[in-house]
Amino acid sequence: MAQKQRNLILNVLTIALLFLIIWLFDRYGTDYQIRILNNIAVFITLAVSYNLINGVCGVLNLGPNAFITIGAYTSALLTMSPAEKKISFIIEPLIWPLNLIQIPFGASLVLAGIVATIFAFLISYPVFRVRGDYLAIVTLGFGEVVRVLCNALQNITNGPLGLKGLKPYTNLWWSWGIAILTIIVVQRLINSSWGRAMKAIREDEVAAKAMGIDPFRHLLLAFLISAFFSGVAGGLLAHLITTISPTLFTFFLTFNLLMIIVVGGLGSTTGAVIGATLFAWGSEALRIVESPMHIGPIYIPGIPGMRMVIFSIILMVVIIFARRGIMGQREFSWDWVFSKIRSQRT
Repeated sequence: MAQKQRNLILNVLTIALLFLIIWLFDRYGTDYQIRILNNIAVFITLAVSYNLINGVCGVLNLGPNAFITIGAYTSALLTMSPAEKKISFIIEPLIWPLNLIQIPFGASLVLAGIVATIFAFLISYPVFRVRGDYLAIVTLGFGEVVRVLCNALQNITNGPLGLKGLKPYTNLWWSWGIAILTIIVVQRLINSSWGRAMKAIREDEVAAKAMGIDPFRHLLLAFLISAFFSGVAGGLLAHLITTISPTLFTFFLTFNLLMIIVVGGLGSTTGAVIGATLFAWGSEALRIVESPMHIGPIYIPGIPGMRMVIFSIILMVVIIFARRGIMGQREFSWDWVFSKIRSQRT
């Protein structure tokens, strides 16, 4: 059997096994277990798409929270019924025609991604005119502008009140289906000639340009794809937590994503998946450190936010002792697995 055909069969079997596990949890799992699995899948989508522009292209983008916000509000406004919108928008009524529109959840996710992509395209020209720290500041500023607008545009976003009582459409099939789709699309792009050009730009933009690679065109493609999946993940997130407000999409969300891809390994999709899984699972496992506890005669009061302190310490340890993250820029592959098996036999 050809190596390529063998790997394809193993990939299909792995995806089938994953869906079998999802079916078992969907049927027999508790609400708590399902919630954690949904969180993991949403963060995998966010981390893999964010890693495409930050890790693969080497562009320090600090504004993914803006695209997540746009996707979350777009999906929420499109799935709410006119009656629900009338009840939610009590200070200022929602503008026409949004107050009359209601579409299925799947279509709202696609539109959430498209609207986020349109905004990414509109800011791409000023963003990619600068590099390095300046680019980071521009994208950071865009994230803050979107958050402030969400507070100010009462007749579109309901301002600081946010949107409450959203239908919990996000389930394991939606969240994991989109996570797998994101991994496949991003990985196929990375392994294509476009992906190799993006890596060349990351390593040395001047040399890549001298070889005939157009940096703007390649970075723009990565930026738009990253924004699209961030918008879709925003829609998933909105219908998972069922309540959204501008305070949910601060720079803190971007910091979490940055921490995930740095710990996993910048430039590695496998690392982004591992980092997102550890983060989403660890966030729940470490809730115990924020609760009051007794260790023998010693009473330790609960400290809200202690989980993030621990995550920050983990980030510092990783940067000090494994600067390239868990995976570095390596990827999981079946060829690597079989080479390890063969080396152990000999």
